[in-house]
Amino acid sequence: MGLEPIQGNILLDLSALLAMAERRTPRGIPRVELAYAKHLLATAPDRLGFTGYWGRLGRVPRDAAIALVEALDACWTGRGGSGPAGDRAAEIARRLHRDILLRGDAPLYARHPPAIANTVYVIVSHPLLGRMRTLQRVKERTGARFLCLIHDLIGIEYPHYVPRRQRLRHHDRMESVARFADAVIVNSAATGATFRRRYEPAGFKAPLVVAPLGIDLGSAPAAAPAGDRPYFVCVATIEPRKNHALLFNLWQRLAERLGPHAPRLVLVGHRGWQSQSILRPVSRSFLLSALIEEHNMLPDAAVAELLVGARALLYPSFAEGYGLPVAEALALGVPVICSDLPELREVGKSVPEYFDPRSEQAWEDAVLDYAKPASIRRQAQLGRLAGWHAPSWEQHFAVVQPVIEETLGSPR
Repeated sequence: MGLEPIQGNILLDLSALLAMAERRTPRGIPRVELAYAKHLLATAPDRLGFTGYWGRLGRVPRDAAIALVEALDACWTGRGGSGPAGDRAAEIARRLHRDILLRGDAPLYARHPPAIANTVYVIVSHPLLGRMRTLQRVKERTGARFLCLIHDLIGIEYPHYVPRRQRLRHHDRMESVARFADAVIVNSAATGATFRRRYEPAGFKAPLVVAPLGIDLGSAPAAAPAGDRPYFVCVATIEPRKNHALLFNLWQRLAERLGPHAPRLVLVGHRGWQSQSILRPVSRSFLLSALIEEHNMLPDAAVAELLVGARALLYPSFAEGYGLPVAEALALGVPVICSDLPELREVGKSVPEYFDPRSEQAWEDAVLDYAKPASIRRQAQLGRLAGWHAPSWEQHFAVVQPVIEETLGSPR
């Protein structure tokens, strides 16, 4: 990726990959962990070790880690046969689950690299964070310095949008970061400001830097021929925070007003917390079910193909830590209509149209305009998009790698 090799020992936690290896199309945090694994294998191959949490913290052998990373990369991107690659990843993960449960964390404390002095322990996912006793034991026995990536504080700032158990876990995770991290990466300035506001009064003083996440969808595929009707895409887990209810209310009115001539709505994302009740209006309405289609297991290439043919990405979320679908859509040259959130403005800059996620009329007006073949508003956004630059993993790691090196060299 154009960076100098890292000097020093590194442990990378692969807990999210171990937890999600059997899912063929995960997005978000596991994809970030995968990007870190690929980068560190390229820049610190001889100094890199791996761990994973599966009921217990354990060491992940290097060969198994590399095989898992390669299989998941092929599966999740849709390159190289997602089916066979997914089967390989799932089998590797099952073996590692068993080994971790049987052996535990004893191999981490052996007197050989990287579990020795001058080690930075990189944790970019959630399963291990919050295990305070485990983290404290690692820190005491290895002397490792911890570098943690924070994705959001939604479970703390907006507790009504997550299950109670998840709220409690997220409190523990952020407390762990505030207590044990020697350096912190955040994906947006808004996330960083929220973390500082909550934890600096309690004594958090570690360096904190902002590094926007890169994009995994690759180059834009050729747009498919236009169909009979325009369509819009929403890429989001189906859960209360993502505000699908606004879209369903909007499409109900469009269906009543325009009938079969209304634009279509394509949902891309896994079914999450309370998804059954969220989707109930669609299942009970013949008009809605005729206009709305749902995809839960699309690889990156298929998502990109859907996006490039859409009139716009719709993203009416109530709360975000970053807003990766907004960046992905813009990177593919697709207009975006999204909520007016600081995190989304960091990503989209002046390009998208931003609205209050509760203002149904504003969203309806925008959708009706963007659905027109010669939409002036859509053309104006495409003009603004010409000056927008997509965030890349190269840029992300250009920020992160110096932090790794500084953390390695910092006093204990």
